[in-house]
Amino acid sequence: MLLLLIGLSGCTTVVIDEYRENSSNLDSGESVVVLGRRHSSDYETEPELIQCIGDILAGGNSGISVVPEREFLDRLYPWFEPRTAPMNLKRLNHLVERQEVAKVLSDYNIGYIIWVDGNTETTDSSGSIGCSIGTGGAGCFGFGTWDKESEYEASIWDYESRQLTGKISTGATGTSYMPAVVVPIPLIARVQANACKGMGSQLRSFLLPEEDPTAQR
Repeated sequence: MLLLLIGLSGCTTVVIDEYRENSSNLDSGESVVVLGRRHSSDYETEPELIQCIGDILAGGNSGISVVPEREFLDRLYPWFEPRTAPMNLKRLNHLVERQEVAKVLSDYNIGYIIWVDGNTETTDSSGSIGCSIGTGGAGCFGFGTWDKESEYEASIWDYESRQLTGKISTGATGTSYMPAVVVPIPLIARVQANACKGMGSQLRSFLLPEEDPTAQR
């Protein structure tokens, strides 16, 4: 029975959609910045997801120059804080009229600004696990599961033309298991990690359409 439970693993399904409005052309020496939407104090796109996407874009033999999100936000404080961040291109056009903002973007040689909106949440759970301590030792018994769902959308803004280049949507769902026969054994579905991998890879092919797919590992 224990061997059967160890053989189980959390499973994840990922679906990716791409919408391209204009051709992308990331020139040599240009950088991109990936930013998470944070509309209020109780909602934000997870910083670890943004970091993960940036790492995928920067990896491989033809890595993209990615400006770290925290560094970018600090240099442009307070213009990209939740209450002041440009939520659309019209607002961005107004914002870059400020000399101090335009200078920072020029210093980084920004080619594209990528806004990522969404989050990962637990949608359902069931089962239970009980543990006890007795004269013969301690142990747990039971079986629990929980479902997680990731929904993210990346909007790619061409900074030079001030146009929406396209959007990439990624949805991931997965079920994790926690069987317990004496010792709990977590079998985790890596929902957010797989959503990141799917979106990051799709963004690379979007920005570097001529890249050899075998260059990524």
